[in-house]
Amino acid sequence: MYARTTTIQADRSKIADGIAHVRDQVLPQVTAMDGCVGMSLLVDRETGRCIATTAWESEAAMQASAEPVRPVRDRAEQAMGTSSSAVEQWEVAVVHRDHAMPEGSCARVTWLSGDPGLADRGPDIFKLAVLPRLQEFEGFCSASLMVSRDTGRIVGTVTFETRAQLEATRQAVAAIRERASQEMRATVDDVAEMEVALAHLHLPELV
Repeated sequence: MYARTTTIQADRSKIADGIAHVRDQVLPQVTAMDGCVGMSLLVDRETGRCIATTAWESEAAMQASAEPVRPVRDRAEQAMGTSSSAVEQWEVAVVHRDHAMPEGSCARVTWLSGDPGLADRGPDIFKLAVLPRLQEFEGFCSASLMVSRDTGRIVGTVTFETRAQLEATRQAVAAIRERASQEMRATVDDVAEMEVALAHLHLPELV
């Protein structure tokens, strides 16, 4: 399984309009493309940061969608009050879903970087040392890990039913993240806590 992430720095006053545009226009267009298995949208209303993720059943399907999706992305940027975005491609390495996310769910996203071997050892450590701990937290919904073999980067996402539950895990997860990054020999580049605005990814269990 593969995924494409598009990060947009939106005009904060246009985030609500942007969410509606993605839900009503982008989601049906993208999920109708061959090989697409869903889409999600995370937003931070305070900073304007928005991350749209589309999932694909194969790398070939993801690559074939690159040109058709470009005008769709351009219109989404306009709806969010900007004219640029950062696009990255990933291999989906780990997916575990405990239960569906209710409305109001929130996500913590962590980006790490390291040497080329991180794409191989990162998922193993995530499955053995991180995922079992995350599952113990109240409100845990799902967790995933994606890797970029070309750049030596990985990104992990964990979702909770409510923002309060997400925030309650902040200190404990920081300790888990520190130990795991040491085991992975990776650098934590960024951590973001975001609202799950759309959750229509239909990825199979990968653990």
